[in-house]
Amino acid sequence: MSPSLPGSEFTALIHPHTGDVSEMQPTSRGNNSAVTALVDCEKGAFFVKAVPNRPGGRRDSLIREGLINPFVVPISPALRWQAEDSEWIALGFEVIEGRRSDFTPGSADLPAIIDILNRIGELYLPEIAQGWHETRWNRFATEADAELFQGQSLLYTDINPDNLLIGQISTWAVDWSWPTHGAAFIDPACLVVQLIAAGHDAGPAETWAAECAAWTNADRQAIDAFAAANLRMYRRFADRNPDATWLQAMATAAHEWAAYRDVPVDRDQVYDAPR
Repeated sequence: MSPSLPGSEFTALIHPHTGDVSEMQPTSRGNNSAVTALVDCEKGAFFVKAVPNRPGGRRDSLIREGLINPFVVPISPALRWQAEDSEWIALGFEVIEGRRSDFTPGSADLPAIIDILNRIGELYLPEIAQGWHETRWNRFATEADAELFQGQSLLYTDINPDNLLIGQISTWAVDWSWPTHGAAFIDPACLVVQLIAAGHDAGPAETWAAECAAWTNADRQAIDAFAAANLRMYRRFADRNPDATWLQAMATAAHEWAAYRDVPVDRDQVYDAPR
């Protein structure tokens, strides 16, 4: 078995759901999980995510992903089983056939990407998610601006080419590791920054976002406030993690978007108090 995968104690944990495991192949999907693997086994094939069963963000996110799954299928692959002991907590999903999406200008995937964001935007907010308020951008905004990010729409937010998968007849949004509820425009806004990072100019990126109902119905002031908060957030993260090239790229894209919207952002202005 690969040294990057756990040993016999883990296969014993999942055995009631898998039967005998013939192969466990690690994958690059699910960056926040200690284990992500395609498991071929006596009971079929599963995509397995697992984290150490210790209090903290990674455990909380995996639990949240399991709770939201029934409400986001078939946009997301279905959760088939869950397993937990004192060492591990694991989720076993159906295996889908899809490739990472292409966000670059001229990509044939762009209409499918917009379609899946619109499908996400049509999801209702289940009772289980009522307490999952979106707060990630709040400390990078004034209290008044942070209020503009609130709402009753179920949000995905983890929009990137690795998480939107394109199949021959379907598309999926995978890795629902931290769904929340807030203003509906936030998901299309996250797409705008990703499109700019992939090579789009800000104007064309917003033109694609305008294909989403959640964007066209949004208040311009709210989008401007989000663009500013998003830039402050990525600047802070990039400054604290100078070797993370992807964060540098996102900060650059966020800056380009804020400049396009003519949103002034003081580099040193950060609202650190959590709200």
